[in-house]
Amino acid sequence: MKKLIYICLLLLFSLYSFSCSKSEKSDFLFEPAVPLGDPFILLYEGTYYAYGTNAENGIEVYTSDDLRYWSKSNTLALKGEDSWGGRWFWAPEIYYIKDKKKFYMYYSANEHICVATSDSPLGPFLQEPKTPMLASEKAIDNSLFIDNDGTAYLYFVRFNNGSAVWSAQLAADLKTINDNTLKQHIVVSQEWEKVWGLVNEGPFVIKHNNLYYMTYSANSYESQRYGIGLATASSPTGPWTKYAGNPILQLPADLVGVGHNALFLDKEGKLKIVFHAHHNKDSIHPRAMYIADVSWTTDAVPLMKISSEIIRPKIKRK
Repeated sequence: MKKLIYICLLLLFSLYSFSCSKSEKSDFLFEPAVPLGDPFILLYEGTYYAYGTNAENGIEVYTSDDLRYWSKSNTLALKGEDSWGGRWFWAPEIYYIKDKKKFYMYYSANEHICVATSDSPLGPFLQEPKTPMLASEKAIDNSLFIDNDGTAYLYFVRFNNGSAVWSAQLAADLKTINDNTLKQHIVVSQEWEKVWGLVNEGPFVIKHNNLYYMTYSANSYESQRYGIGLATASSPTGPWTKYAGNPILQLPADLVGVGHNALFLDKEGKLKIVFHAHHNKDSIHPRAMYIADVSWTTDAVPLMKISSEIIRPKIKRK
């Protein structure tokens, strides 16, 4: 009898251990990283929206209340059939323009810069007309900056002298480039940028204390030493001076291949940076989205300081 009781207890313990093990494994399996390269986060009416490079046939969108757990929308924010190009949908940035009551998505398709609009941050975004912003040449990584006086600038990357960052003013429709204002800003010039290729890309511009700050990425995105640099200017049209202490983010903690960032304010009005990193030290893809706090130094020319504490967003379990 005692032997039978012992066997029953042993079976119950085994079943309990299996159940716990299965539960822990499920928790792990159902909380993967958010698989976005070139990520961008928009805060609109209390909800965070994340977009990035991942889908083959358009642009995905995820939503979150806390930046840590995200839910993927059942539909693409931008579908391939609603855009020019048909492939390589990269690096979307989305802005709500109040006076137009529209959301504008700036993105790359088939290595050309494009813009699409929508009435909702979830989409559908439509490109009208279906032509690139620079129809005559390849360009990527277009990013919008509107100055205090209302002048709109588009920063982007042209494939000349390697990959170089340029800008141009936009017309009132925020879709048309004024060709007479095209201007080159930065090219590979610092030693840390010369690991792999001639690459300065992913520009993002903000204004702080009447000074303009450009973050950008350098080295091929395939390199584990892909990283983020900083440049400053007294005008949105430059000239831009790269920070001598660059890079401001490279190989943080256990991450490699970090770069192509955007900056945003969270619900408390605190500045944050979102960027991607390689899947791990052995594989580039799928890249994942990461977030960190940004503060300003007390130098005569304040510089961005990125926190070593990194948020590692997960997909929320359903």
